[in-house]
Amino acid sequence: MFKQKENIQILLPAWLSEFTKEKSYIKDIEDRMSFVIEASQRNIAEETGGPFAAAIFESESGKLISLGVNLVITQGLSILHAEIIAFSLAQIKIGTYDLGADGLAKHELITSTEPCAMCFGAIPWSGVSRVVTSARDADARSIGFDEGPKLDNWRAALRERQIEVVCDIKRNDAKRVLEEYSRRGGLIYNSK
Repeated sequence: MFKQKENIQILLPAWLSEFTKEKSYIKDIEDRMSFVIEASQRNIAEETGGPFAAAIFESESGKLISLGVNLVITQGLSILHAEIIAFSLAQIKIGTYDLGADGLAKHELITSTEPCAMCFGAIPWSGVSRVVTSARDADARSIGFDEGPKLDNWRAALRERQIEVVCDIKRNDAKRVLEEYSRRGGLIYNSK
């Protein structure tokens, strides 16, 4: 007889709570990106996942709502990209699936690499009003990651939904993390 699993458990890296402890507010967008890139670097140094990190902030105040890192390999779940973790943690913390709901501050996604096809699809449903990226899709592909069949005009598609898009913030720093992951022989996981 088939028995459906009744829950899904995602274990976050032990270092993540300590890493975020002193970072309640980060005002400057470049400092927010540095924080996210540092988390992606830490994720590979600790061998807790792939070279990607993402965070949700209140756009105006700079209040940190959540930080996610890539956990695909360590948790064995293909959906555990940094952006999905960040969205999930923020939505649980705030208590709604819509981070753009009436009465809430505007929220933004800060991500160390442009979103893949899956994460791009999650952005409009999350309710964020701005997406800020660092490394480009091409940078992730250059070390072997398959980012999926994403729209060529993904930025315009988000802007049509009133989601601001800012790209290339500290791009070289994020590219270095990707390159380091490749040099270390980090697993490049792709579906078929």
